[in-house]
Amino acid sequence: MNEQRAIQAASSTGNYGQLPFRFMRLDTGQVLVTSEAGDFHVLDPSTFAAFARREPLADGNTLRGLEAKHLLYKTSPETAVRLLATKLRTRKSFLRGGPSLHIFVVTLGCDHGCHYCQVSRRLHSAGRYDMSLETAAAAVDRLFDSPSPHLTVEFQGGEPLLAFPVIRRIVELIQARNVQECRQIVFSITSTLHHLTDEILEFMRIHDFQVSTSLDGPADLHDANRPLPGGSAHELTVQGLQRARQALGDESVSALTTLTRRSLERPKEIVDQYVRLGFRSIFLRPLSPYGFANKSERRLGYAVEDYLRFYKTALSHILEINRSGYLIEEAYAKILLSSILTPFPTPYVDLRSPVGSGFGTLVYNYDGGVYASDEGRMLKEVGNDTLRLGSVTDDFQTLMRSPAMELLAASGLAETLPGCSDCAFVPYCGPDPAGSLSRHGDPVGHRAESEHCQRHMGLFRILFNHLAEGDPATLGIFEDWVHGVPSVAKAA
Repeated sequence: MNEQRAIQAASSTGNYGQLPFRFMRLDTGQVLVTSEAGDFHVLDPSTFAAFARREPLADGNTLRGLEAKHLLYKTSPETAVRLLATKLRTRKSFLRGGPSLHIFVVTLGCDHGCHYCQVSRRLHSAGRYDMSLETAAAAVDRLFDSPSPHLTVEFQGGEPLLAFPVIRRIVELIQARNVQECRQIVFSITSTLHHLTDEILEFMRIHDFQVSTSLDGPADLHDANRPLPGGSAHELTVQGLQRARQALGDESVSALTTLTRRSLERPKEIVDQYVRLGFRSIFLRPLSPYGFANKSERRLGYAVEDYLRFYKTALSHILEINRSGYLIEEAYAKILLSSILTPFPTPYVDLRSPVGSGFGTLVYNYDGGVYASDEGRMLKEVGNDTLRLGSVTDDFQTLMRSPAMELLAASGLAETLPGCSDCAFVPYCGPDPAGSLSRHGDPVGHRAESEHCQRHMGLFRILFNHLAEGDPATLGIFEDWVHGVPSVAKAA
């Protein structure tokens, strides 16, 4: 029997077997079906009902599509399972290398007074909250203990440029050590850019730094969110952007916005400000439940549905701008779409399962503490050290066998968590142990009350509704985002 006759026979008799699948009804009325490895197919309700009951499928193209996406098999179940396992192994391949994102918190000192600050910054005072050179050297040793051949070294604060001598020393130590280690290393920094000097810019240029800053929209909104005593934070940020672009190139400088309650009233204005300043990427980031942001949540915060309403409007505006000829991506949509539209692991450690905390990320705090994630050290600043692995003086094996890592290993696989295990979006999503610890007091939490879960389910719905509608222009823009110029994100 040739292939076409076999397909016809399977269609007429329902003679096919099902592979594991999850499903969810979209706003379009169609049903999204996802495989264990993240392939997806959109079915009309009657076809889905027939598939769910393993009844004959009248459309041979649908049968072939479901088979190609490892949702059913017509002949050998063993072969189908092996192919599915291969795809799943590819999607989880990030587990092979060990931690590759290494965050150095060189100071908590900062001269801003951001109401939503998530790192519990301190007023800058004579290096009191700066990383010592001894701590920096020990942290570099831990960096090279990681077996990953690709290492991203990210400098954070506070305002890290206030501790530039520490940054310089760390980079010098890494470069000297890497003569023998031969790792691929990327340096990045998150900064207001207000303290740039010619010396700092030349240093960044020599070492190919990627630079990220905060830009919350038009000047009045930015200055209200990020007050700076004695001046306009927006004006200084724009000046810093111009200097950084001139020295490092446009492709090395990015920005993200943090959305407060007042931001949600101005989705188009925020996007238009990024376009006016020549950005090709915008990251629409919600408030974080850490540090001072947690204390200010009642004043600045908002419901998830309000954020999703804002996001839907902003994304539609971004798509319209792209259709008009100006290419700009929404960075988080790109991250999610990369997981949906490619078979590869997400580069964004916060959406990995098993969780990226500890397994993909290590954070070296200014005081020598080592944490499983940036969010873990933020929790420590408000009195919760659950995700502290140990000290920079501990060896790598001790850190990886710490109680914090045991906790993450036990609670960090989304496919096994209540409320996640049967979710159609779980192949593209990850658990949020730090957020659950912050909001619920344990690393699993309750998915029905989880801001992380509600927000991501809404975001995935928005994107899958676009994919199901199938507008050629929108699909083309999404493909350009996924396969075009990479955006700056928390990548390993």
